[in-house]
Amino acid sequence: MTHRAILFIAAAFTWLTPAVVTVAIAQDAAPSAERAPALEVYSGPAVYRAEIVATYPHDTAAFTQGLVWHDGHLFESTGQEGQSEVRKVDLETGKVLTRSAIPADQFGEGLALSGREFISLTWRNGVIHRWNARTLKPAGSKDGVPFEGWGLTTSDEGLIHSDGTATLRVLDPESFEVLRMVPVTLNGQPLPNLNELEMIDGLVYANVWQSPFIVAIDPADGVIKRLIDLRAIVDSIPMTDRDTVLNGIAWDPKKRRLFVTGKRWPSLFEINLVETEAQVR
Repeated sequence: MTHRAILFIAAAFTWLTPAVVTVAIAQDAAPSAERAPALEVYSGPAVYRAEIVATYPHDTAAFTQGLVWHDGHLFESTGQEGQSEVRKVDLETGKVLTRSAIPADQFGEGLALSGREFISLTWRNGVIHRWNARTLKPAGSKDGVPFEGWGLTTSDEGLIHSDGTATLRVLDPESFEVLRMVPVTLNGQPLPNLNELEMIDGLVYANVWQSPFIVAIDPADGVIKRLIDLRAIVDSIPMTDRDTVLNGIAWDPKKRRLFVTGKRWPSLFEINLVETEAQVR
């Protein structure tokens, strides 16, 4: 009979205050002459690893800020002033089929589908854009938005918006009025740097900026229910600069396919999530 040992591995959230988050991986250990102390009941998020199903080409010039699956294609918003745009992309080839430029003085951010329109954010420009979902032609803009734009997704309640802090906003999809705020916590501690968002089976999946992890958040109370460890995929990508980070989550609900990519990555991955025995401590 063996006892269970706990190995602690830093989870690269070293910027998180007041505590550093670690991933605790349980594994079988050699028998011990002494009785192992009883472990406390684990109440943190389930930890998953990513299993690659397929790999597709991705435009290395795309500074990916938002990613959506719709009508058989990927739709992507990209950033950087003078380079920002929304685009329709063929999954198999990575070819851009349709594109519309965001004004050159604006820095494009997250993207979400709302009805028959895509809605895209800008970073610090205070502008939210609407685009015809079929043609990607501009369908209107709103100026004077009083918060930064990072990530965006759609829920039954409204749009869900991130601004790089540990708080999500639920927005009215027509007026962009803030309906409520959702403080996000990991084991009771605020988790900042929430970036690109995707709604999947009632949970908000969020890239954590400058980390190899995605978290899945319950929008009702902001508690993180899942942590997805993508270190193996991130480590396989050549880092051209510090901004070549994991960012971009898309979900195909009909075929239940999950896609991830990053800023200026050469590849986009379809992945399965495999639950592990790891724990977040």
